[in-house]
Amino acid sequence: MNSLPTIKNALHRATGALVASESSELDAEVLLARALDKPRSHLRAWPEKILSKDESKHFNALIRQRQAGTPIAYIIGERQFWSRSFMVSPDVLIPRPDTELLIEIIQQKFTPKRAFTILDLGTGSGIIAITVALEFDNALITAVDSSKKALSLAQKNAQQLGANNITFASSDWFSALKGQQFDLIVSNPPYICSTDPHLRVGDVRFEPTCALIAEHTGLSDIEHIANASFEYLKANGTILFEHGYEQGEAVKNLLESSHFKLIEQFNDIQGHLRATLGKKA
Repeated sequence: MNSLPTIKNALHRATGALVASESSELDAEVLLARALDKPRSHLRAWPEKILSKDESKHFNALIRQRQAGTPIAYIIGERQFWSRSFMVSPDVLIPRPDTELLIEIIQQKFTPKRAFTILDLGTGSGIIAITVALEFDNALITAVDSSKKALSLAQKNAQQLGANNITFASSDWFSALKGQQFDLIVSNPPYICSTDPHLRVGDVRFEPTCALIAEHTGLSDIEHIANASFEYLKANGTILFEHGYEQGEAVKNLLESSHFKLIEQFNDIQGHLRATLGKKA
């Protein structure tokens, strides 16, 4: 871009440059709003405004990152989850609407004012732990992750969003939790098989593989958690997993073989079976 463009022209050119994206127009708007440090509504209100040299340079740099495939969430450093904005980085998975199903299930099973204890295994950016902490005032949450960078980011998100009823700990699943028991263990663990072709397309190409891939066709971490979790659950405690839409039967069998009862399974908004719950008898 040789001359300084208007907002309208900058968006038009960027949309054309991002033709490989399924949401090129939206991507262009989000990135220009970030370059201008303005809401997207500003772009529509002032389409003939001319960008400054620095604004144009910043916008072009963001567009080049997106052209290289970098996810929008990593470029702007945030993503919405449960109507809240969470900081994200390449050290954590990008929050997805699929995971909101876990929050909906917890709201079904626990009353808003109930005092109960929760363990969030593999907290990542903290979206599950923080959302539950803010939706359940009397809940006490322990959020663990083996990645110190992920934990640091989760703690920043908790502080920014005012979630004060969470304890964060560095732990490889249950390794640092000896002697502790919880009413609910919830996890969105790695569950993608290493040969899954989806790993080579879209945003997942840039996400941490340790948070995506599990051995044994994606089931090894779920199996480990199911086998180990009994001693960390209180009597009548609940375990809840997110998993792949084709893994429902396998996860149900894993929970049954680990002596969980009253198993329930849940579909996401698209009708795919994406979560399984079990009770400690």
